[in-house]
Amino acid sequence: MEIISKIILPIFIIVIVFYGVKKRVNVYDAFLEGAKEGLVTTFNIFPAVIAMIFAINIFLDSNFLAFLIKLISPLLGRITMPLEIIPMALLRPVSGTASLAIMNDIFKNFGPDSFIGRLASVLQGCTDTTIYVIALYFGTVKITKIKHALWGGLFADLVGIGAAIILTNLFF
Repeated sequence: MEIISKIILPIFIIVIVFYGVKKRVNVYDAFLEGAKEGLVTTFNIFPAVIAMIFAINIFLDSNFLAFLIKLISPLLGRITMPLEIIPMALLRPVSGTASLAIMNDIFKNFGPDSFIGRLASVLQGCTDTTIYVIALYFGTVKITKIKHALWGGLFADLVGIGAAIILTNLFF
């Protein structure tokens, strides 16, 4: 298996080059054009990424998350959702990296096979980085009317959080 994983990419590249030659495409020029378009896309995305990183850092440094957890903890005590998972559930729509860091911390403190570790794993799979995706993709193509996409994505995340709680309680 290790040998296959090392040779699959070179084989894939060789197949593409031979296919391009067979179709009489100047493969090298096509590669350079694609690389140039990739750089342009990177430069177009860069401001949106920097703005998201800046906003996430302000949000985390403001201690608003701790206030929000304290505010909603009585409600969540009624359902089987541990308080330690709330930061991950709240940050998952904003930042995938932040939610992965929280999940890693949960794994270190409780273990990946604990109820909360499994809940964090299922939550990671049931939700998406909605605000990040909207800011990055919509910002890149200059879409400004995002209200319906934002509410639809956040509703899907809420349903995903509920599904994660139900599925984890059902199977674990």
